[in-house]
Formats: sequence, C-alpha cells, structure tokens
Amino acid sequence: MVTGQATDVPAARQIAEAVADPELPMLTVADLGILRDVTSENGHIVVTITPTYSGCPALPEIARELGYRLTRAGFGGATVRTRIVPAWTSDWITTEGRRKLHAAGIAPPRPAAAGGALPRGPVPLNLTMAPRDPVACPHCGSRDTAARPAAAAIRWSTIPARSTPSSLARSLLSSGRPPASSTT
Repeated sequence: MVTGQATDVPAARQIAEAVADPELPMLTVADLGILRDVTSENGHIVVTITPTYSGCPALPEIARELGYRLTRAGFGGATVRTRIVPAWTSDWITTEGRRKLHAAGIAPPRPAAAGGALPRGPVPLNLTMAPRDPVACPHCGSRDTAARPAAAAIRWSTIPARSTPSSLARSLLSSGRPPASSTT
C-alpha cells in the first residue's frame, strides 16, 4: 500500500509497469510498449496506454487491471486513458520484452526503424508478396521459417519442406507448433 500522496508518480508508474498483458502474459504492458505515460492531474494519477491496434480486445481488461492495481495500492480515482496517435509499433517493444518473447518461443519482430524515425505521411503500399529475410526459429535457430498466425501473435516456426496443410493443422491443434518432421 502506498503511504505517500496519491500523486506519487514514480510509485504509480512502478505499479503500472508490472501489469501483465492478458494475451502475452509473459510480457508486462511496459515490456510491450503500450504503457505510454503515467502522470498526475488534479491530485489523481493518469495512466495512458496505446493499443497494439485500434480494435485490440484486451484493452478494456488491461485498463481494468491497471485501475484495480492502482486503487489497491492507494491511488484511488486513477484514470486510464487510451491514446491511439501515434499508433503503436513493434519498435516500442523493449529489449527485455524481446528477450521474453524469444524465451517463450515467439520470434520477436525486427525493429522497423533501424536507427531512424518512422515514416510520416503517405507510405507506399506494395501488394505483391516480396521475399523477406527469414527470421530464426526461437526453438532451434533454423532460418527455414515462415510466418504463421497463432492466437494473437505471429509466431515463426520451423516448417518441414513436405508438410501438408492437414498435417500442420493437426499438429497446431494438438501442440500449438508445427510438426518436427512430416509423415505425409
């Protein structure tokens, strides 16, 4: 319980930073980069979060958990605001967050803005499937990988060359990962 003023922003930030993401519970909202700010307004704590995308279904749950934890710690009347501009980018995932994703078997996305600012204004949209550099599998290190949507995150998994859609589907349903070798 916080014994100081209700405007102890560093203590409130520490509490907010520890809230887990409900879809990726190995990450906190700080690791994921959706915790944008913790401030004080008129004697009350204000937490600002940015969803990973505008229709994120976990956002209400995250806001409730932030409010609950802050109230429980003595920050009654805390407000959680959603800010969608600027839009979240995977560049906001912290180094610790990327490490945790990798440890959980999810290949973290590469930074989009390597050393520079994100593009502003109209961005050309290429609708053709251009080849991408492979991402190493977080389990075995193989670069023979393909993007596969799984749950709420894109996971990179090693895909055997002779896998069939049905063998992959059976494997995903039973284990959440593609098979190590193909039987068909």
